[in-house]
Amino acid sequence: MKVKELMERIGTNQTGRAIAYIKDGLEELNTISETHINTERIDLTEDQRFYSLPNDVIKVLQIRCKNHLNDKDEYRAIPRLIYEPRVVDADGT
Repeated sequence: MKVKELMERIGTNQTGRAIAYIKDGLEELNTISETHINTERIDLTEDQRFYSLPNDVIKVLQIRCKNHLNDKDEYRAIPRLIYEPRVVDADGT
């Protein structure tokens, strides 16, 4: 289906607005269906809590760390925190 056909179906003649709605809908579908999944590797630094993420990140599915709760050089998922952390960072945050 072309943009013109879609515009006729929804009854609008504003091309820019229709294209913006199409892009918004495609991005929302992408967040729901998780079709474009990329793996990003970031080196961890001791005593660092915050890291910068790439600009195109929509959703973080899982964070895995090598030797987390094991000594077999395996990658394991780090569980999410539900409550505030009990250990306070050095910078007080």
